[in-house]
Parts: sequence; C-alpha cells; structure tokens
Amino acid sequence: MGQVTILQIKEIYYPILAAVSIPANLMTIVILSRGNCGLSKCISVYMVAMATADLLVMIINIIVYFIFSYHFPLSFLSHTPVCRLILYMTVVTLDLSVWFTVSFTFDRFVALCCQKFKTKYCIERTAAAVITTVCVLTFLKNFPLLFLYAPERIINKVQWGCWVSEAILSSPLIIAYSWFHGIWRVWLPFTFIALFNSLTIRRILVTSRARRGLRGHSSENQCDPEMEKRRKSIILLFTISGTFILLWLTDGVSFLTNRLTNINQYRGDRTNPAYIATETGAMLKFLSSCPNTCIYAATQRKFREELKKLLKSPWTLILRLFKNQRNTSINMKF
Repeated sequence: MGQVTILQIKEIYYPILAAVSIPANLMTIVILSRGNCGLSKCISVYMVAMATADLLVMIINIIVYFIFSYHFPLSFLSHTPVCRLILYMTVVTLDLSVWFTVSFTFDRFVALCCQKFKTKYCIERTAAAVITTVCVLTFLKNFPLLFLYAPERIINKVQWGCWVSEAILSSPLIIAYSWFHGIWRVWLPFTFIALFNSLTIRRILVTSRARRGLRGHSSENQCDPEMEKRRKSIILLFTISGTFILLWLTDGVSFLTNRLTNINQYRGDRTNPAYIATETGAMLKFLSSCPNTCIYAATQRKFREELKKLLKSPWTLILRLFKNQRNTSINMKF
C-alpha cells in the first residue's frame, strides 16, 4: 500500500506542478524582460536568470525525466547517450536554480550593506558576468557525471538505460564527490543565505535607528522614500530566500541522514521510510521552482500590474480580431 501511495502521489503531483510552474515562469520571464516593474536592471537580470533556471528544472527534471522517461521507458530518451545527457542536465539545472538564488541574495547584501562597493558591483554588467560565471562553473563541476553511468543493457548493439554499479558507488572517490555535491547544492547555499541575510538585517536595524534619529520625532509620521524602498527590497529578498530554505530543508536533512546512516540503497522497497523521506524532499525542492511568480506578485505592485496586462492581452487580441472580422462581414454586406 505504501509503495502504491508514494508512486500515485508522484504521478499526480509532478504533472500538476509542471502545468502550473511552466506558464508561471514563462510569464515571469516575459514581464521582467520588459523592464516595466520599477526594478533596477541588476535585479531584473538575477530574477530573469532565476525564472529561466526554474523553467529549465520543470522542463528537464519534471517533463523529460520524471514524466516522459517514466511513462515511455523504451523511447529515444532511454538511449544511453541521451539518458546520460538528461541525468547530467537534471543536476545542472538544479544547481543553477540554487546558486542564482545565492547570487541574488549576495547582490542584495552588497546593495544594502556595502555602499562603496555597491556602485561597482550592483550593475547590469556585473550581474550578467556573475550569471555567466555561475553557469560555466556549474557545467564544469558536474562534467564527471557524463562518464559515471554505464549502459543498463545492450539490444542489437544499441545501448539502453543508465546505471551505476555498486562497486563504483562505494568507491572512496565517488563517496567524496557525493558529499561535495550535497554540501555544494544544499548546505553551502543555506550557510551563505543565512549569513548574508543576518548581516543585512543587522545593517538595516542600525541604519533605521540612525535615520529616525536624524529625521527627528516630529517627522515620524512622514513617509521616508529611502526606507520604503529598502523595506520592499527586504521583503522580496527574505521571501525568496526564506521560501528556498524551507522547501529545500527536507531534502538537505534527508541527504545527511542517508549518508551518515549509510542507507542510500532501498533495494526496491518503496515503503522504506528513508525512501519516502527522500522522495518527499525531492517533491518539495522541485516545488521551490514554482512560487517565485506568486512572491513577485504579492510583494511588487508594478509586477502585479504588468501581470494583469499580460493576462488580459490574449483576450484583448481575440476581441480585436473578432471585432475586425465582424466589421469586415458588415462592410461586405453593403
């Protein structure tokens, strides 16, 4: 029953997640690319990069790997070279999603806490350079995965499937790489995000007290544009990074538990608590590729306005076409 339940949940959960997340991320990319949300070009670059990485996660990890490869096990996707590439890209896209979030967090830390460095770092060109560097390092870091998998079987000289032997999995080099990979993807980003956010909070509290002292008690009820701008930036930053940590926490704890207790082999037992915890962590971490659009809409007024315009535009186009067609038919009668 446990096996059927967890598999049924996955079969229902992943298609729904993809159906919601892919349009959401596409709309986010379109809206932010227009540059009408009142955000700086630097912030927009990071947000577009995060939305693009999340979109790739949905397409490659969910659509291609979890849905197509699962339901069509003997398709072109199961050829060993293609299978290797898919498995490689599933790791790359997740790493990009994680480290784009870390890069955004660091950029906001610099913008709010390092005024001298801000003018040189928080610019569009630097943001593009950071995104490019993260992409290159991520592809290089995961490059050994392309050579890790062997064909599962050979039929008529065609290699099918991908698998890793227990001898390779138990080798010290692979174990060390596995630890490095888990720390790099989960716990190192957690540490950086928590550190940057803590320093940012401390800096904001100190700056707020100083500004209130300079403005005096008589102007407490007056609006401070600078503090309002910082408040919105902080809400956006903390909501994105907080959501990321919460949704990735189960996966991170599951990784540590499996490695420390050495229970990374379930031998086909889908009722094993370790397997269920791992799959739950995976479902939650993939969910982190979905809510950013809702976060932007909830925290950014101009983003909401642009989202409404984008949602209305297809209907506006249809109404225009219908109106033009109606006018044309009326003119033809006369």
